[in-house]
Amino acid sequence: MASVLLTKRIEFAASHRYLKPEWDEAKNRAVFGLCYNPPAHGHNYMMEVTVVGDVDTKTGMVVNLFDLKRILLDVLEEFDHKNLNLDMPYFKDRIPTSENLARLLWTKLAGQKGIGTLHTIRLYEDEDLYAEITAEGGLDVASVTRRYSFTAVREETQGREWDCFVTVHGTIDPDIGMVTDIGALNRLFRDKVLSAFDRRDVCQVLGTQAVTGEQLTAHIWMQLVSSLSTGRLVNVRLVQSRDLSFDYAG
Repeated sequence: MASVLLTKRIEFAASHRYLKPEWDEAKNRAVFGLCYNPPAHGHNYMMEVTVVGDVDTKTGMVVNLFDLKRILLDVLEEFDHKNLNLDMPYFKDRIPTSENLARLLWTKLAGQKGIGTLHTIRLYEDEDLYAEITAEGGLDVASVTRRYSFTAVREETQGREWDCFVTVHGTIDPDIGMVTDIGALNRLFRDKVLSAFDRRDVCQVLGTQAVTGEQLTAHIWMQLVSSLSTGRLVNVRLVQSRDLSFDYAG
């Protein structure tokens, strides 16, 4: 029987702040933006843990869900309602970014018995931003996905709000703990996509009589792919509705 993936979601709360004490305020603020603001800011994190394995012929499960939930709760208890900078020794010499926290949680879970084989950890800071670590990529590599929203008109219809998920993949910078500069990515998306399409007719913008979702997604990819400051663009997902989305990966 082929292996099966099983994903469990679980929440916890924690606060963090991005800063490097050896940098002056101007450099910290330039690199980390609002994440540098003291004293810290909090998140209701959502962690998705995906394990892989064969289905047990007796139980019909990859792993026992009760055991998996218990282990996840036990691991997250150490982090729940903590200031990651001040309370967690793991971040004495590294910044508690989503990427760094996700790979720390991976190391905590990888040694646990009874949860099968770790496949992926996806850690949401909020619904607009998540980091992902995979067994295939290893602990020094991550993907970061940022969600953007804009309203645009297509084919003489009413304005529609589109959600656009931009995924960047790369090595976690050992100095700043990030795959890519999120502030720079925000500015790039604003300049290349929002300024062009938000509250405008996409047909007029692109100079065509009709624009499909596939074409719009590919166009957004082309606007971003060669302009990233760091990391590699690996996917653009454009969501038209809860029932319809488009993915482009070059």
